[in-house]
Amino acid sequence: MTRKIEASDIIPIAEYGKLRAERRKRISEIKKNRRLEVGPFATFYFESFDTMLHQVLEMLFIEKGGAEQLPDELAAYNPLIPTGSELVATVMFEIDDPLRRARVLGMLGGVEHKAFIRVGAETIRGVPEDDQERSREDGKASSVQFIRFPFTSAQIEAFRGGVGDVVVGFDHANYGHMAVMSAPVRQALSADFA
Repeated sequence: MTRKIEASDIIPIAEYGKLRAERRKRISEIKKNRRLEVGPFATFYFESFDTMLHQVLEMLFIEKGGAEQLPDELAAYNPLIPTGSELVATVMFEIDDPLRRARVLGMLGGVEHKAFIRVGAETIRGVPEDDQERSREDGKASSVQFIRFPFTSAQIEAFRGGVGDVVVGFDHANYGHMAVMSAPVRQALSADFA
């Protein structure tokens, strides 16, 4: 099982402040091969121990909540670290114009249940985090979704093997978009499997 963030992984905030610019630059390099745009609005940001540790450190640095804040951050971000047989994505629907954003999200209710990754002929359905409802009763979807993709051993082998395309997408009636994963992203994400 993949390692989770513990209190011992946290850099003291004063020290983190001195290292922050360098660490942000390093995490930007890591993240560039962990993202995939799907359609006009959605971007999949595939999470890892490193991306979630960065997020926890940033939240502690910005909010300055200290030791009291840490348990909440660990509870929020540890579940987004892949466990060795899955990929985990933060999916963001990024629409700058507020009116257009409200209109588009208003048509995407249930989109969190319509995400998939296809490896060759195998389709891995996304499983949304169940910490809270991500679509409202009126059909409006949240602009941020947390989705895990549980793989079988054979699917992991196919993903790592590099043969054929890996396609990420949605089969939602109002957002039926797909994108082929690039080789560098596929290679980076292969490391998420134990």
